[in-house]
Amino acid sequence: MHHRAGRAIRAVLEGAVDERVRNDAAYRLARIHFQKGQLEDAMRALGRIDGKVPESIRDDIEFLRGNIYLAQGQPADSVNVFKRLQDSDGYGGFAAYNLGIAYLQDGQRQAALQQLERAGQIATSDPAELAIRDKANLVLGTALLESGEYDQAIPFLSRVRLDGPFSNQALLSSGWANLSIENLERAVVPWSILAEREVTDRAAQEAMLALPYAYGKLNIHGRAAVHYGQALDSFSAEVDKLNTSIESIRAGKFLEALIREEIRKDKDWVIRLRSLPETPETYYLMELLASHDFQTGLQNFLDLADLRRKLIAWQASFDAFDDMVAIRHNHYEPLLPEVDTQFRELDSRMRLRIEQHKMLVRRRDDLLTTPRPEFLATRGEQAVLKRLEQIESQAHSPDSAVSESVKARIKRLKGLLTWTLETEYHERFTEFDRNLRGLDEAMAIAQEKYDQYVRARQAATHSYVGYEQPINRLRAHVSNSIEKVDRLMVRQGHELEVVAVEELLARRSHLENYGDKARFALADSYDRATQAQAKTGERQ
Repeated sequence: MHHRAGRAIRAVLEGAVDERVRNDAAYRLARIHFQKGQLEDAMRALGRIDGKVPESIRDDIEFLRGNIYLAQGQPADSVNVFKRLQDSDGYGGFAAYNLGIAYLQDGQRQAALQQLERAGQIATSDPAELAIRDKANLVLGTALLESGEYDQAIPFLSRVRLDGPFSNQALLSSGWANLSIENLERAVVPWSILAEREVTDRAAQEAMLALPYAYGKLNIHGRAAVHYGQALDSFSAEVDKLNTSIESIRAGKFLEALIREEIRKDKDWVIRLRSLPETPETYYLMELLASHDFQTGLQNFLDLADLRRKLIAWQASFDAFDDMVAIRHNHYEPLLPEVDTQFRELDSRMRLRIEQHKMLVRRRDDLLTTPRPEFLATRGEQAVLKRLEQIESQAHSPDSAVSESVKARIKRLKGLLTWTLETEYHERFTEFDRNLRGLDEAMAIAQEKYDQYVRARQAATHSYVGYEQPINRLRAHVSNSIEKVDRLMVRQGHELEVVAVEELLARRSHLENYGDKARFALADSYDRATQAQAKTGERQ
């Protein structure tokens, strides 16, 4: 799909289109290359942007350019880009944070700390910018913590919201910062909050060990032992869950959960996976599920699953097509023979009328050049004229007894009729032309209805004839496609399962290590608590 999208966008770039559209296409092509990790291609696509740029994507282009520079290891170039975006409505907070990261990568530590401090104080109500503000404070606090500036790190870690996505790590780091300056009571507070949170979170698991460690430092060994015992129980329970999850994934339950349609209809479907009691395999995989690489592979698998569902639906629909063709065949076959018989009669009459109409048109055209009044005589006039010609022929025969007076009368009647035809010729020709034009319209309507019938007759046959081979060909093609998709799903699903199992195995190893530490620390805390109690008894 990325390749097809790239080809489509390149066609726009190389076509004769408005430069705004071309620049928009270049930006989208650059974003595709960036998502695929093709940084040089992404920068080349941005280099094709020239002239008028749509206002709606100007900041998008610059932000993408800055991120490409960061990804290419060119922080100095990205600094200049992110500086220009500081006042952006859509990217102000993100640009402020990225600018701090760019300073860090460029070795300008002091400038980075100052910039991250500004990014951590932006005023906003947007959830995304609130999250990036928390992240800026967390990164700044962590940088100070790692450099040993514990006192300075604590205020920045305390700015991170307790209900934000980075609160767990901030609470953990805040506790270590306080512990590092021997402020043990203050270290207990964030760790106590964190230890009560979701046990699958890495920071919460570490806090479950750190909290009793702080109590031990405070010589409250009894409470430390209790917390070590709770941590050990939690770790053991979570290891059992991880074992169940690993077995479930290997049994294919993980992939079944991912393609559940009722889950994916929710925009937060990845989070909702955790609430499914029959899918423990998804409980420990939030970080993995949120990673870009896993999401890319997962989306490929989900696309294959959607394609398979469509292919299965198409495969089932072929039987319906067969039924439709059979119904049409059974409906039309008994009717068509009688219809064809009637049509042949109609066709012969239609052909006759068409020839008659053509003859009248030719006669009219001839009369325009060669007037023939007798052709426009009425039926009665033609009968009278014919009768007079017969009588005249008989009167002139050698053995005729017709008198001259009768011959004169015949000649006079014939002259009268001829006079009428000659004098009324133009009026009759005009009437003839008018009537013929009306007949043209009637013939056009008749021809249209005739053509409609022919098309309907052909459509009736075409509605059930010749479908068998195409349907069988498509049925075979869909069946082959399903087999291919099944093979691809098995391969892609196996890759996802392997990655998920490796992640869970790493988490299990981590928890087992924590469990060993908790077990050792529990025994040590009991010993210390017992020794403290013994010393108290001796003093008494």
